[in-house]
Amino acid sequence: MKISMRRSSTGRRRTSAAVALGAVLALTATACGDDGSGAAGDEGAEGSGKGKIIFWDNNGGVRTDIWKQIIADFEKANPDIDVQYVGIAATEYQSKVDTAIQGGGLPDVGGISASMLAGFAAQGALDPLDDRIAESPLDGKLNKDMVESLRAAGGGDDQLYSVPTSANNGVLYYRTDLFEKAGLEEPSTWDRFFEAAEKLTDEDKNEFGYTIRGGAGSIAQALDAMYGQSGITSFWDSTGKKTTVNDPKNVEALEKYAALFKKATPAADLNNDFTKMVAQWDSGQIGMLNHNLGSYQDHVKALGEDKFRGIPQPTGPGGKRVQVSNPVDGIGLFKSSKNKEAAWKFIEFATSAPSNSKFNESAGQVPAHADAAKDDWIAEAEPTKLAADALSDGSTTIVQLPYYLPDWNTISKADNEPNFQKVLLGDMSAKEFLDNLAEQLNEAKAEWDEQMA
Repeated sequence: MKISMRRSSTGRRRTSAAVALGAVLALTATACGDDGSGAAGDEGAEGSGKGKIIFWDNNGGVRTDIWKQIIADFEKANPDIDVQYVGIAATEYQSKVDTAIQGGGLPDVGGISASMLAGFAAQGALDPLDDRIAESPLDGKLNKDMVESLRAAGGGDDQLYSVPTSANNGVLYYRTDLFEKAGLEEPSTWDRFFEAAEKLTDEDKNEFGYTIRGGAGSIAQALDAMYGQSGITSFWDSTGKKTTVNDPKNVEALEKYAALFKKATPAADLNNDFTKMVAQWDSGQIGMLNHNLGSYQDHVKALGEDKFRGIPQPTGPGGKRVQVSNPVDGIGLFKSSKNKEAAWKFIEFATSAPSNSKFNESAGQVPAHADAAKDDWIAEAEPTKLAADALSDGSTTIVQLPYYLPDWNTISKADNEPNFQKVLLGDMSAKEFLDNLAEQLNEAKAEWDEQMA
């Protein structure tokens, strides 16, 4: 049983958040472990600080090599601790952890990103980490915005359940060679972005100005484009009860963004997730791509460093840059661990400046450790440097997405990705889409507020 409450056919929730939470905790409190540290409800133990611990990587396959390097470094420095690495694909990680929360087998340590944190924390699966950080060399060394992003995602109790490792900032990649040939300026503003999308499109030659994400993961990218254009800086209005997603400025912004489909983008974009979208852009016939720092090395391999740049998202009204929450990743300590002392030693080592720098240089992401963020490699990786600067120099306002809502993933994926495809196809208006999304979000927020009261 998950905390996420799916809607009935009438659009109303049949079970309150409080009832669902109580049912989950009742179930997990009696569950016992199998091949791991146990289940949620098991308080675990500090242990001896030696022996074996299990680490689940939430991006197995993609980050396996770098994590194995960090584990080897840790075991060399801590010969009395053995770390068992388990790599789990990002698409499978949340369900794997949810299953273990219910039936046992949780690891000692695991990757915990902002988008999945609330559900795990609400089920009592994670240990709060503020006190441990306060007594460690990490105190005062972690990027404050990343810490607050994870704290806000934790479910409203103001606890920190995940130590940040990195931010995978949004990037606008563009083909410098194509822009130069067309006499276009860098797409540093939304006006220039739309101008370039139109001018770089020649459907007869199979050339397009932009590739839009219409498949899995489309909602977050659409929100980024909406808030970036509208300049609205908060996800909720002044009452804190109503979302701003269907503000008229956002409706207008989505209309303009969705109108690019098949006019300045390939028709295949309708079903493209990020892997297909990235591969399509790397084929060399498309002018611009919105993705994140994670695909930078793919572009270098496909195009070389001289044919493209990766810059922060375009600026909007008054020169302001507004973007939705950076995907912040981190590492958490599962409450059921029987060896928390050793598990914390690993977390502390993995998020220290040397390890954090090594991890993010491999991943091409913005380091969470302040000292790692000063390392030379960042200046050499231009998109990462520009992203780090944009996050620290005051030029960017972040609209925090409500990851803490138990229904966030359901609403932003299963409930609305198909509807966004209808918007692209012209079968649903942008206003109808956003009004429907707003209704779902407002209901989820009301239930959350009631639970927290």
